[in-house]
This record gives sequence, C-alpha cells and structure tokens, in this order.
Amino acid sequence: MLDKRTQLRAHCARRYKKTLSVMSTNPDRLRVALFFLVTLCSGAVGDEIRSGGKFPLVVSTWPFLEAVRAAWKSVVSGLSAVDAVVEGCSACEELRCDGTVGPGGSPDENGETTIDAMIMNGVTMEVGAVAAMRYVSDGIRAARLVMQHTEHTMLVGEQASIFAISMGLPGPTNLSSEESREKWINWKNSKCQPNFRKNVMPIDDCGPYSLESILSFGERTCLNTKRAGLDQSGPYHVDRHNHDTISMAVIDKMGHIAVGTSTNGATFKIPGRVGDGPIAGSSAYADTEAGACGATGDGDIMMRFLPCYQVVESMRLGMEPKLAAQDAIARIARKYPTFVGAVFAVNKNGVHAGACHGWTFQYSVRSPDMDDVEVYTVVPERPTV
Repeated sequence: MLDKRTQLRAHCARRYKKTLSVMSTNPDRLRVALFFLVTLCSGAVGDEIRSGGKFPLVVSTWPFLEAVRAAWKSVVSGLSAVDAVVEGCSACEELRCDGTVGPGGSPDENGETTIDAMIMNGVTMEVGAVAAMRYVSDGIRAARLVMQHTEHTMLVGEQASIFAISMGLPGPTNLSSEESREKWINWKNSKCQPNFRKNVMPIDDCGPYSLESILSFGERTCLNTKRAGLDQSGPYHVDRHNHDTISMAVIDKMGHIAVGTSTNGATFKIPGRVGDGPIAGSSAYADTEAGACGATGDGDIMMRFLPCYQVVESMRLGMEPKLAAQDAIARIARKYPTFVGAVFAVNKNGVHAGACHGWTFQYSVRSPDMDDVEVYTVVPERPTV
C-alpha cells in the first residue's frame, strides 16, 4: 500500500505529462498551468528540497573566489546577510575582478571609468544603488549608504559621488588606470570600433556622430534600402572581460537573504550609460520569503526583462531554482536569440542552480558542508526542435 506522499508524487507526474501534451502548442497557457501544478504538488517533494538547505550560504557569479571567501568570513562570524554582501562585493572591487568590477577598468568613449552598484535587503525589501558614479571607487559601500541613510533608492552621476564623499567614503579620485587608458587609446586608434552606436554616421570611425548627415527628408519617412547594413558599427562581442558584474547572494544564520552587485559597466559604453547592475530585479533580487537571484551578461538587453525578479517570483510560486532560472533566460532568448547572459537562482531553503545563453557560465558557492568555495559550471541549453 503506497503512502499518501508517494501517491501524490505519482499523481503529479501524470498531471505534468498530460499538461505538457495538451498545452505544448500554447507556451503562455503552458507556463501558467505549470505554475499552478508546481504549487499544488510542492508538498510531494518538499522534504527533499528542504533537506538540501544549510546556512549560512554565499553564492556569486563567476569564480570570484576571494570575494566569496570575504563574504563567508563575515557571515559565518555572525554578521548579517547585508554586511556579508558588502564585504564580498567590496573585496571584488579592491581586486578589480576580471577588470570589470571596481576602478581601473571598462573605460567609456571618453576614457573614463564609472561605477554602478546595488544592494537589496530581502527582509525589508529596501534597496540602495548608485549609477554612473564618478571619482569614488567604493560602489557597494556607496549603495549601502543610499539604502541606510536616505529615503531614495538610487543616486546617479557626480551627485552620487558628492553624496558618497560627504558620508565619509574616500574621494574624489581618478578611477582610471594605466591598463584602462591603454585600452582606450588602442580603441581610438582602431577608429572606435566596435562601439554601441547605431543609426548614425560615421559608422566606421570615431565621432562626433550625427543623424543629419545621413537622413534626408525622404529617408525620415521610408526605408532606404541603400542603407541596409549601415545601422551599426562593427559587432560588439560580449564576454566576461568587457561586460561583467559581480552579483552576490547571501543567506545568513537567521535565514535572512540579501543581494548585491558591483560593476564598472560595458567597455567603451556611451558616457552616461547605466546598465542592469544597479537595477533591482534585473542584476539581482532578494526576498527572504522566496529566495534570491543574481545575473550577469548583456545588461542593456537583460534589464528589459527583469530576469531576477522573474526568477524569484517563479520560486515563490513553487518552481524549483533550475527551472526558474531556465525559464527567465528562455524568455529573453526568444526575443533576442543572440544575447549573452546568465543567472543563478537560490531558493529560501538554500537550493541553487544556474542557467545561461550564449556562453558557458560559472558561479561560486560556499556553504557549511564545504571546505572551501566550490565553482559550478553551467552550459547553455540546447534549443528544442
């Protein structure tokens, strides 16, 4: 005689197969149906999920081992998830992880390095962020100051720098380095290729850029086939060394969750550009009642979908972390098949997973049952025929 839990598992498996077969031609209806089905059947697998959760826990994009170790040292000593996130991301800023976090990397079109950062408290849902911040290297600490000492969510540009310095952070300081200046000079010598401009002239040289030089009155109102292929500069290839973020989630001993991010943005970005790094719900999101998510990749595309908000809400509805991560990435890939990006997901029980598109993704984890940080590798899902 089967117990009730085993009977429920069998029933859920049958319902799952039936739902796939009946609604496979309608993805939107299928997604809704699966949400309700997963929620209904979560009790059938709840014990297995909960048994994997061990706190504290630190999860981060990429093999940023020292950053994870710094966060772990803080949280295992009894500090809060928020404090541990700050320590972890700050370590990455100081180490200039991959040249895309902290000062000294990712020059914009003018050769200047600026900082984006964000922190979120998954208990109170408070958020602090800075964007396009100049002259101050401590992005994550500036973001925490915004969260703890203002009623705002985000400060930007030079005014964010003035606020951070007034609150005691070091500055003003030049955020460029010899490496970033050399990178920028080589880019200028390569006629500013590749870049992020489109639908402007010149297309194969540095600015100033203009619309008037290419758009006559007639071209403003109809497609000029002679301009086909002239709307963009050379293709900009996104990889972790020119377009990256540390996104970190921490669950402390109390089970409280926080997330944080820090980045110096996309290399050769247009001055003033803000990516997904300081955007809550895009680069990271946390809710102690559900879980957390961190993201990295082409932020200009990913921020249009708020993938981390989607991941956490999916887990709130009962979806397992891996399915939640895959679903969020698939939503973007359907609209932008060539985009490059990844997310990790961790639910409130500490179960974690990742998903990616366009590159192989790695994320780092530290938990009580590990001797040191462990790195997990995620490969892109093969498209279904």
